[in-house]
Order: sequence, then C-alpha cells, then structure tokens
Amino acid sequence: MADPSPAAPEGFHPKAFAGEVVPFRVVAFREGHDLIGVHLRLRTPQREESLHRLTPLNDGSDRWQVDVALDETRTWTFRFEAFADEFATWAHAAELKIPAGVDVPLVRTLGAQLLARAAKDKDRPKPERKRLAAFADALADEDGSADEALAIATDPELATLLQDRPIASLDSATPWQSILVERTLAGAAAWYEFFPRSEGAVRNADGTVASGTFATAAERLPGVAGMGFDVIYLPPVHPIGRLNRKGRNNTLTTEPGDPGSPWAVGAAEGGHDAIHPDLGTLADFRAFVKRANGLGLEVALDLALQAAPDHPWVQAHPEWFTELPDGTIAYAENPPKKYQDIYPLNFDRDPVGLYTEVLRIVEHWISQGVKTFRVDNPHTKPLRFWEWLIRTVNTKHPDVVFLAEAFTRPAPMRGLAAVGFQQSYSYFTWRNTKAELEEFLLSVAHETADYMRPNLFVNTPDILTEYLQFGGRPAYKIRAAIAATGAPLYGVYAGYELFENVARPGSEENIDNEKYEYKFRDWAAAEAEGRSLAPYLTRLNEIRRAHPALRQLRNLRVHWSDDDAIMVFSKHLDAPFTGTDTSDTIIVVANVDPHSVRQTTVHLDTLAWGVEPGTAYEVEDLVTGSVWTWTDHNFVRLDSFTEPVHILHVKGQR
Repeated sequence: MADPSPAAPEGFHPKAFAGEVVPFRVVAFREGHDLIGVHLRLRTPQREESLHRLTPLNDGSDRWQVDVALDETRTWTFRFEAFADEFATWAHAAELKIPAGVDVPLVRTLGAQLLARAAKDKDRPKPERKRLAAFADALADEDGSADEALAIATDPELATLLQDRPIASLDSATPWQSILVERTLAGAAAWYEFFPRSEGAVRNADGTVASGTFATAAERLPGVAGMGFDVIYLPPVHPIGRLNRKGRNNTLTTEPGDPGSPWAVGAAEGGHDAIHPDLGTLADFRAFVKRANGLGLEVALDLALQAAPDHPWVQAHPEWFTELPDGTIAYAENPPKKYQDIYPLNFDRDPVGLYTEVLRIVEHWISQGVKTFRVDNPHTKPLRFWEWLIRTVNTKHPDVVFLAEAFTRPAPMRGLAAVGFQQSYSYFTWRNTKAELEEFLLSVAHETADYMRPNLFVNTPDILTEYLQFGGRPAYKIRAAIAATGAPLYGVYAGYELFENVARPGSEENIDNEKYEYKFRDWAAAEAEGRSLAPYLTRLNEIRRAHPALRQLRNLRVHWSDDDAIMVFSKHLDAPFTGTDTSDTIIVVANVDPHSVRQTTVHLDTLAWGVEPGTAYEVEDLVTGSVWTWTDHNFVRLDSFTEPVHILHVKGQR
C-alpha cells in the first residue's frame, strides 16, 4: 500500500473539524488477477475502534476510498489494512467460467472448500456460520446444477456476509497515523468584521468625532446576528500610537482627531493587553463578548504582533526590535507599502522573552472570553514560533482557533497551515475569472484540504479589488455567492453590503479607509431604501445552515459549461452524513462577468449525486424559488443585473 491520506507535509499531521466528512484513501494492489480488499481501522480519541470497508475508485489509479464523518474532537488514529479477498476472487472466476462451461466441477469444489473453511471460523456469529455451511453444502452437492452454483456465486446475502467479514489472507497494514479533529467553528463559519470605534461614532457640531464604544458597537450585534453570521471579528482594540500616526488615506500628516490605525498598537495607556480608552474598559469588553455570545456570535480578536513607536515595549525591551546602523528602529514595510507607524518584532534576539510575552497576551485575552484570534501577517514571524505557540495554547485550550492572515507565497502559506493554524486567508480575493476560480476551488478542496482550511473573505480593509471597484452591484452578489457556497468558511468586512467600491487612486484600498478614520453608516436606512446587500447575505447564510453539503470543503466538484464566463460546481453529501436521512446536493451556476447577460448550456456529471445520465430530476433555485426539470445537459440564462447566480437544490433525493 502507498500514499495513505488524509496526510500533511512531512512531520505534521492532517486535521479535520467535528462533523466533517473525511475521505480516507490509499493506493493498494497485488500481482496477478486475484482480487483484494482494503479496510480502514479507525480509533476515536477514547480508543473506541471501528472498521470501514473501502471501495475502489476504478479510475485506473488503484486508489481505494471510504468516507467517514469524524464527530469527536481531539486526536484520532487510523491505519489501512489490505488483504487477499478469497471469496471475491472465487466469485469473480465463477461468474466468468460457469456460464462458459469452463472447469465447472473444479469451480464448485473450490467454492465449497472456501465456504466450509469460513463456516468453521469461531470468530463468526453462529447464524452466519450456519448460513455459510449451507452454501458450502449446496456447492458440494454433486446433483446441484451449474445455475445453482452461479446463483450462489452471485447471491447478495452471501456477498453482504463476506463484505463485512471477508475470507482474508496475506494481510498487510500501513503504520498508524493520526488526524486532529477540532471544533466545528474551526472549519465551518461565516465571519463578519467591523471596527467598534465606527459603530455608534457621532460627528459633533464642531466637526470633531465622538468615538463609538463597546457599548454602542454592541447595538450593531443583533443586525450582524440577524444576517446569519457566526463570528464577529474585531480589528485591534488596544491603545493606538501617537508617534508617526497615519492620517486619513494613509498620509504621513495627521489632523487633530485623526484616530490612527488600530494596527499601530501601543501608547502611553498600554500595549497588547490594554483597551483603547475611547472604547471603554476591560469590563466593557467582557460585556460586549457576553452580548455577542448571547446572540450566537463568537468574538474573534486581532492578534497583531507589532508595535507603535510609543508602545511600552520599545523602551522596556529594545532587544525585541531591529536596530539600524544609525541607532533608529526599523519600521515595517511591504513594498511598495510603508508603515512608519509600526515597528515589526525581531524574534531572533530574545526568543524566550518574546515567546513568553506573546503567550501571556494570548492567555490574557482567552481569560476575557476570546476563543478565536485573527493573526496579522503571521508569515513575517518564524514558523517555529507559531508551531510552539499554537501547540502550547491548544494543549491547554483545545477550542482556541487561529486564523492566518498571510497573503504570501504558496509555500509559507501552506507551511503556516501545517504548523497548526486552523484557518487561512487565501488567494480567493484575486481569483475572478471562470478558469481562475475553477483552479482555485479545486486546489483548496482537494490538494490542501487535509491540513489547510481557506477562509474566503470577499473583501478586507486593505483589499478592494478591481473586480469590485468596476463590477458594480452584480460583482458584490457574485463574489458573496461563490464565497458562501464554495467553502464552509467565508468572511465579509463591513461596508460590503453597502457596495462601497470607490478606491483610493492607484490602490486596491477603499478611499477614506476605515483603518485611518471613523466611518458613518446608516444600516437601517440603506436596507429600507433597497440600497443594501444585507437581505442577500442573510439568504446566503440561511442556505448554508439549511444545507449540510455546503458546510463541507472536500466534496466540491467542478462541471462544465459552453460559456467562458459561466462557472458550474456542485456539492453533494450522502444521506448517512446529513442528519436528515436524505442526501443533500447543491449545484451552483454563476455568471462571473458582472457586466453581461449570458446564456449557455451546462453539462453535469449527475453520477456525482447518484442520478444516471439522461434521467430527469427537479431543481429549486434557493434564491428565487423557481423550480425547473433538469437532466445532465441544461440551458441557463443568467442576468448579472438581476440574479447572476443560481444556487440549486436537487429535490426528491433519498
């Protein structure tokens, strides 16, 4: 046997989330024409053992697979066991030889001996042994006909008995491997990001601004929960540096009242363990968390391991920074971007001290009710640090989740996932064409899904792509629909529902960026006037919750269309895994050109959800309620200016 999976890069372990349906696969074969069987032996964290029979994929790869839902958190172990399947080999030969009249007496004798031996196996239940003996006697009966012998070789009852407990020899096994199962929210959740200082902020008559607080921001939480989101993500809530503070639109000149970037952490009022005084106190933060939790929302907090020039660390621990030849401290850069208001940390000069301090900070926020951290630019810190921190934290707090905000090269992005990050930002933001999206979705669903979970954010405070800038309202619908259905994790930054699409000239950032100023939004008025995407986002989240197939990652399959802008993919979940005793299939057909009306034919591999090609079935559009009769080839017309995406449920499945 070879290539067992799930697997992770060498030295690390694959992962799943509670409720995830995991495909266990292995390559297995033997010499000659004799048939084999393969089992998965699986042990839960409580050491309870189960055996699962794999089936061959029959695609020429000699790969075998079985799907198993892992429903208990902590570490599971597994191995694959292959064996010569003596009954399957005999039955296959009998099906060929008996109708042809070849060696029929010999075939009967070999079958009788095989089943008689199995009937003597004391590990089998007595009723089963009795049935096997009866089949053996029938084959040994010299008066029996060839047709009776063939009937035994193809008997479904006998096949079932020996499928569950095969007549096996020449056993072999792979080494034991492990897979870490984390809580469901680590792998399936809808995220919403907002700046608490903007929620409830008031512009005074003299032009000054009174910042929003945790108390006023909490008033926005029912709206977020009402849209169906699971996680409310907050940018850093700590004191903001005054030295080199950035002004509006990332300028180097500040005006009185400019609040600065929350990612420039630290000032005289404190550092990473403090609350910005404009937002309130630690008690106010805890009250915000409690209010969010009461609405079914989990609070995610930004972990930005960097410092403003006036952070207390700069004076107390200069060894944690990089000193330049002129005696100054190096500020952060991501060319062509410069962050004069931020000093990056240097983990090489005092790793023990810095590791200890970061762990203290994380533990502090866990004690305040935070169980999820969105980590800013983790690829600029050592992998060995993250491996240590996540392992240390999760050993004590296994439910804590870390999301890696690392828009970087594939190798370090995947490395961060391998060392422990439960979620990862991805290249989704910049994948817009049909070909780009198909390649991306297939990659995250099948190439890296054993250890990397993509969180498909449609926008961020730093990212307003040209697609959104110039695609108008249709672009916002298209991106949200693909993100919400393409992966079980996706996210939205506030303002997306208001179609905020004006960029700072020459950049991929919103003009008047909220990173550097307060934003004033009237959510209720926008929705009342029909200027909000909130109802559509709400419907997407309702669909996600109602359809378990969409809460899986590895079940995505791409189909075909005759138009280079019409993308088609499906997600299917078999009945044993849905919790409803019925299978669940979703077909997504998206016009990714936000400027056009497209019509074409889509071509579906309906066998993916158990429907024979050419067979008619009904689909319901879960957005509009329309119902159509489809087969494997179907005409579609998608108008970007009305409904650019079909989200179809295959009806009447069992």
